[in-house]
Amino acid sequence: MSSMQQSFEAGQSQGQAEAKIEEWIESGKEAANKACDNAPNVAQCVKDSAHQTKQETSNFLQQTGEQMMNMAQGAVDTVKNTLGMNNEKKN
Repeated sequence: MSSMQQSFEAGQSQGQAEAKIEEWIESGKEAANKACDNAPNVAQCVKDSAHQTKQETSNFLQQTGEQMMNMAQGAVDTVKNTLGMNNEKKN
């Protein structure tokens, strides 16, 4: 191969490599832009999900608390009845 042909092929290879790198950079930029465009939607979805979970947890805890209070009151009433200390007046 002549020196000029080698130089031409090297230049051609370098040009192809630079074009491929530029293509990858553009592809990366497009992917980053899409991710940025979707970020607010993802953030809103996470926020909504967290809010729903918070409400469900709050409702569950409230129901559990009410059930525990009812069970405790039932236990107190049972003990009072057993010991004859209930508040009901018998006629």
